[in-house]
Amino acid sequence: MKVFIALLFFINLYAKQGTLIYCNKIFEARKDELLTQLDEIDEKREEFELYKDSMVKILDKKEKSLKETKKKLLDMMKKVEQLKKDAQKIKIENKKILKNMKVAKSDKISKTYMKMRDSKAAAIFDTMEVEDSARILFGLKASKISKIMAKMDPVKASAITKLIDSNQAFVKDNNLSK
Repeated sequence: MKVFIALLFFINLYAKQGTLIYCNKIFEARKDELLTQLDEIDEKREEFELYKDSMVKILDKKEKSLKETKKKLLDMMKKVEQLKKDAQKIKIENKKILKNMKVAKSDKISKTYMKMRDSKAAAIFDTMEVEDSARILFGLKASKISKIMAKMDPVKASAITKLIDSNQAFVKDNNLSK
């Protein structure tokens, strides 16, 4: 029986060793799988780092380009604003020049009719439109207007008087000056 017990002990020990050896093989295989997976994870991490670096470079380039474009746009907007201001100044100057030209023209026309004989001026005004006649006559001295109108067609002189009285002779000039 001692032999039997010893035999059982050795069988049991051998069985445990076989299981132990088998477990070691499983652990070694699993360890190899985990190392392979770890290597794959490292490769993927390196690929990701490279991708991330390239994307950062691309985004930096795009950001730089965007900043340059924004700066150019702001510069252009400043130039446009300056051009608007310059154009407004020129417009104001042109209005002043136009007004001065109209005044000079009106003065010249008035001087011309002031030097003209009343009958000749009346004949000219009789052929002109009522509005134009009223505008020109308004620029003359009252004594000259009365002398010219006295020699004009009474109907036309009456229409001119009404026009001057209602200030309609100047509406055309005011619209032009705007």
